[in-house]
Amino acid sequence: METQEFFVGWGTLALINAGLAQGKNRSGLVWFLLSLLLGPVATLLIVVLDKVNSKKK
Repeated sequence: METQEFFVGWGTLALINAGLAQGKNRSGLVWFLLSLLLGPVATLLIVVLDKVNSKKK
């Protein structure tokens, strides 16, 4: 039972990280996949990295 809760929490964190990444103009899919591997470390990276400026005219 505890293992199942761990995976649910890890997956939820990955979804949250994808949303945070999209808010900083980064690829949500890439950060979702990174978050599955890195977990809380990916969260720290997303929070520390600056927002990407899009230069579309």
